Amino acid sequence: MEFENGQYHIQGVSLLETCEQVGAPLYVYDFDKIASQYKRLNSAFKGTRMKVLYACKALTNINVLKFLRSLGCGLDTVSIQEAQLGLHAGYSPENIVFTPNCVSFEEIVEAVELGVNINIDNISILEQFGNKYGNKVPVCIRINPHILAGGNPKISTGHIDSKFGISIYQMRHVQRIVASTGVRVTGLHMHTGSDILDVDVFLRGAEILLQTAAGFEHLETVDFGSGFKVPYYPGGNSTNIESLGKKLGERIREFNKEHRKDITVMFEPGKFLVSESGYFLVKTNVIKTTTATVFAGVDSGLNHLIRPMLYDAYHHITNISNPSGTDRFYTVVGYICETDTFAWDRKLNEIREGDILAFHNAGAYAYSMASNYNSRFRPAEVAIHKGQAHLIRRRETIEDLLNTQIDMKDFG
Repeated sequence: MEFENGQYHIQGVSLLETCEQVGAPLYVYDFDKIASQYKRLNSAFKGTRMKVLYACKALTNINVLKFLRSLGCGLDTVSIQEAQLGLHAGYSPENIVFTPNCVSFEEIVEAVELGVNINIDNISILEQFGNKYGNKVPVCIRINPHILAGGNPKISTGHIDSKFGISIYQMRHVQRIVASTGVRVTGLHMHTGSDILDVDVFLRGAEILLQTAAGFEHLETVDFGSGFKVPYYPGGNSTNIESLGKKLGERIREFNKEHRKDITVMFEPGKFLVSESGYFLVKTNVIKTTTATVFAGVDSGLNHLIRPMLYDAYHHITNISNPSGTDRFYTVVGYICETDTFAWDRKLNEIREGDILAFHNAGAYAYSMASNYNSRFRPAEVAIHKGQAHLIRRRETIEDLLNTQIDMKDFG
């Protein structure tokens, strides 16, 4: 987002004018930013056989999926529905990885029938899979490396109490299943958490995966998940992707030489690819002054952006209607019948009723975690691509809230 001639723009497109045309609240995505993040990650691993899979749980709009496919990206999915969306978006099955947890074996079978790559994180499911398919269907295994990492306990997934992955200490059990069923393990996977700043976390995990990899003769891929940190505060820290690419690339080349393999490194970024591309635009309904606080009440809430309430996440806020206004302190709140506070005592350019506020870093886990709580409609989505604004999802209507409900008619 750039400031020019008194207005905020993306690729020359005025955010205020876009909001006036489509209406608030509104999600806006800068496709140039998505492309630059994808290219940055690929560039960091130049010289290493590496494949990027977009973790589409971050944002599943079909146009985002198609755009990333056009760049050469694969797809990481965690539900059968995401896998189906990926196929609908034109991804070939071999470019989709299905990594669920705690799903039924029937869902695993459905994924096999779709032809996508299967990643199993449960010994019970692995045994059932081996008994059913033997060596006919290759499989990947998600390992829990017992590394505590991530910016919030709710998004740390590699520690000893996590529900995700097969414990690294259960590899002998895994090897017994492989030997008894003939199941062909072609990949190992881990994901330790999100918002990881320390490159050494990935390197420690890499050592665990590579030591384990030596025990699987058919291994083709080693998947490090993702969890790259993006800057939420202006000037904030982020994962040094370039340093990671250099250090991890060197280690992979050593492993390949030592074991005479040609392992493909895989990453599954979601937030890293789309978070900074997104802006969530809301209209200020009311300025409410109490004895202790000045509230800016907006036409949205936890139904559209739950991260501040669920994770205590910080989202930078810009008053794009009054960018030169005097700095004042506001507590920005929503219109939901809950305490849905976006920001406490935040210094912002003076907010007036009717002003449009832009929440930054709204490309990941904003729309994808939105709901119809309080029977509110989910907003529209706009993509800005090649200097043009494209409506890629319309705002919901009352008909959308009713179209899956069945009227019982008779209560006599």
